[in-house]
Amino acid sequence: MKLSPEQSLAGILEPVFAIRTETDLGIGDTDGVRQMIDWCARHGLNIFQTLPINETSDDNSPYNAISSLAIEPATIAISPKFLPDISTSEIKEIATPALLAETRAGAVNYPKVKALKRKLLDAAFANFLAEHFNKETKRATQFREFMQENADWLSDYALFRVLMEENGGAPTWDRWQPQHQGPRRARTWLLSLPEKRRDALSRKQLFFAYVQWIAFTQWQDVKAYGDAQKVYLMGDIPFGVGRYSADVWANRGFFDLDWSGGAPPERTFKSDPFTAKWGQNWGIPNYRWDELRRHNFDWWRVRVGNIQKVFHLFRIDHVLGLFRIYSFPWTPDRNAEFLPLNETEAADRCGGRLPRFKQFPDDTHEQKAANQAQGEELLRMIQDASGETVVVAEDLGMVPDYVPPTLEKLGMPGFRIPMLFREHDYSYSDPKKYPRLSLAQPATHDHTPIALLWNDCWANIDAGSEVEHNRWELRRIMNFGGLHNEEPPREFNNRVHEAFTRAVMQSNSWIAVFQVQDVFAQTSRFNVPGSTSDANWSARMNETVKELDADKTLLAKTKMLSRLAKEAGRTV
Repeated sequence: MKLSPEQSLAGILEPVFAIRTETDLGIGDTDGVRQMIDWCARHGLNIFQTLPINETSDDNSPYNAISSLAIEPATIAISPKFLPDISTSEIKEIATPALLAETRAGAVNYPKVKALKRKLLDAAFANFLAEHFNKETKRATQFREFMQENADWLSDYALFRVLMEENGGAPTWDRWQPQHQGPRRARTWLLSLPEKRRDALSRKQLFFAYVQWIAFTQWQDVKAYGDAQKVYLMGDIPFGVGRYSADVWANRGFFDLDWSGGAPPERTFKSDPFTAKWGQNWGIPNYRWDELRRHNFDWWRVRVGNIQKVFHLFRIDHVLGLFRIYSFPWTPDRNAEFLPLNETEAADRCGGRLPRFKQFPDDTHEQKAANQAQGEELLRMIQDASGETVVVAEDLGMVPDYVPPTLEKLGMPGFRIPMLFREHDYSYSDPKKYPRLSLAQPATHDHTPIALLWNDCWANIDAGSEVEHNRWELRRIMNFGGLHNEEPPREFNNRVHEAFTRAVMQSNSWIAVFQVQDVFAQTSRFNVPGSTSDANWSARMNETVKELDADKTLLAKTKMLSRLAKEAGRTV
């Protein structure tokens, strides 16, 4: 069943890694998602949104994956109930109480958690080979069918993962041994090896395919579980893919490695002088759309096909990039080199090139028309590949005037973040006038949670920093919630919290989603854009899912959210 804008929806956003359960191994997993589905259903919410679940690289960012097609193995729930190839005794032997105490405390310790899960998956795979694969059981047949159905990407991915391990665990394929730097050369190298060595590496390839089979099976089961509970999973496709990914390694012709995608200069990032001066250089390679088009966008269609297997909805992160992408003629590792330079000096080092929008800047009517036509073509392709899965466009940033009408033409919801949508006097726009085809959200993972924004305003006032501006911002938040004649309190109290939440719930938007911090009026963040920190992508909830309803304060806020969703007609 395809969801329809005729039925208003409400839900929450929480990254999988942030979910805490009594049995997790130091990071959220599919069992945690299942428990969050129960939590949503219990409180009348029908959307559970999360961040990308693709396999992450060494920076742990879900937006810089080593594969846009593979699922992060750390999301796999490891217990005999969800992974029948391993026993309780084997898990206890590997995941000792001392190790679990270490991994479960505080934020995600990625090196330890990934190493632990790798050992457990290795043990499960060994059992699977002995009990099923080598005996051609029904379970072995199911695995072979998965490999056949996913042959267009799985073989390259598995070989890439093997070669990563052959090259010290790094995904930087352009620094690997020369014979490993492309799939054809790598397969030729593999065939040249002695039989025993070749067989060992082939077994490793089979292991990485097995892990993906387990991951996709668990996530598809979770999607079906959500169906039964009428709680719909919402995923996320980043616009770009990591330069050092299996995607680029295996499909070099689809990517322009001379340019790195990003975002234009943003003066509000005062803590990051490079972003303020030059923009955000994400390092993602630009697409060669002409080459992708020549292949009927098959790589993109497979990518969309993978996400629609496990989600009911997904958002396209930075959808503006499909129309035109702000691009740098250097990679992020050279940002410090370019920070002190002026444009003339920078151009001299880049063969006359400077950061700019590609395919075209929106300087003329013809350029705008070309960018609009490309974006519409690509979005139609994505919709076609998504089937009944709902596509939502994250259309935030410097939005060209042709993007909103294009999304409306395609029946594709965009985003409405209250603090980003304002009138000429900087007041927050009336949420009841938001487009029906939109998703309203107080903050995404990249934005300041509303309670933190409130606290920051008061901290700036107390410090004598832009006092008038911060007082007005507090007033705008109050007005947005309908508290027009009240003075902003020092604390972000229950009254302000409820008023703000109600305004978003009663917006005209089809979907209203609240980041978990905004549900509980918390101030922690999952990511601070423009910063490099171990704290990014690692924060977890302090409470397990079961403890959320046991804590009276948190339960009161949950009940408030549930009541407001019901009053707004957003419960199924």
